[in-house]
Amino acid sequence: MEVFAQGLGLGFTIRALRGCPKFKKLSIHTMQRRPFLAGLGATAAALGSSAWAKQESGRKLGWALVGLGSLSKNQLAPALAKTTHSRLAAIVTGTPAKAAEWQKQYGIPDSHVYNYENFDRIVDNPDVDVVYVVLPNSMHEEFTIRAAKAGKHVFCEKPMANTAEECRRMIEAVKSAGKQLGIGYRCQFEPHHVECMRLAREKVFGELKFIEAGFGFQAGDPAQWRLRKSLAGGGALMDVGIYAIQACRYLTGEEPVEIVAQETKTDPVKFAEVDETISCSMKFPSGLLASLMTTYAFNGSNFFTAIGQGGRFGLEAAYGYGGQKGWSSQPGVKIEFPATDHFAVEMDLFSRAILDGKPFAPAGEEGLKDLLVIEAIYRSIREGKAVAVETV
Repeated sequence: MEVFAQGLGLGFTIRALRGCPKFKKLSIHTMQRRPFLAGLGATAAALGSSAWAKQESGRKLGWALVGLGSLSKNQLAPALAKTTHSRLAAIVTGTPAKAAEWQKQYGIPDSHVYNYENFDRIVDNPDVDVVYVVLPNSMHEEFTIRAAKAGKHVFCEKPMANTAEECRRMIEAVKSAGKQLGIGYRCQFEPHHVECMRLAREKVFGELKFIEAGFGFQAGDPAQWRLRKSLAGGGALMDVGIYAIQACRYLTGEEPVEIVAQETKTDPVKFAEVDETISCSMKFPSGLLASLMTTYAFNGSNFFTAIGQGGRFGLEAAYGYGGQKGWSSQPGVKIEFPATDHFAVEMDLFSRAILDGKPFAPAGEEGLKDLLVIEAIYRSIREGKAVAVETV
């Protein structure tokens, strides 16, 4: 079972869960069957509610949030309050008014408030163990490298960077500093997704033959940074299409080898700099094909469907911060789990990995693999033909 879990990038997750009372009740026989994943899903819910890992000393690693936008305000800060091994220790912002608001709400002292110019002083703050980069994509590389040079572990939002080359430099910088680099692929720990990975890997529906995945929404404010290529690197594909890419990759357990893609724009003014709607076909080494779609033009696409020789399964409302709904063509196969706080789970698991001296996954290499796929999609659109995907 350990080998299976590591194949999913969840090896550490399962090792961490072994200390939980709920996990200890699972026998080896149970671990080889569906109830194991049901137990994992329930335990993940416990993680989100901070009801696990009581065997630890209770030490909480200090996290610094770099960038106080909507994700930090509405998701990350509230999630940190639910964690067992993580806490909000510092903030980094270029807006003094935001700093004052956060200091008042969370009791953050002046000595733990930084801006983008004096950020490097964080090296002298022993209360900060982890730097979470929550900035526009073009700034991920800079602040990951600066955090690593300051001797801090780094957790970075997806997409990891704007280019694969930037990803490689980030990986090398953190490795050279002897620290860990985690990427915010929260769905890899969400119980419905974990169960779908198991269904695929254990061939519950037979050998997988085809996957269809899509994620998109109608983008609003035309002035937002996500529509500026210099900041975002791209449009819908970089922002939300990456979730569908992830689903195809972690369901198959393979890396795509060939891609053919096309793009369309119904609003060339609003999306002058970035992609609006993209569809593509990906071929995997096993021969499996995957169809992917992402858009900034309309709502209603948030799913994946996996088709095997013996039936189908998937998630509808797959990638949001909650509300995952699973389904399958076999009445006896249920994909139903309690809701979790995705961010609380992933941040606590990253902290736990550091405390235990264990490697965390998904690490920087996972982010690099996604960027290689994304670059191949853009290259196929430019060249108007099928292209090979560069390997790590």
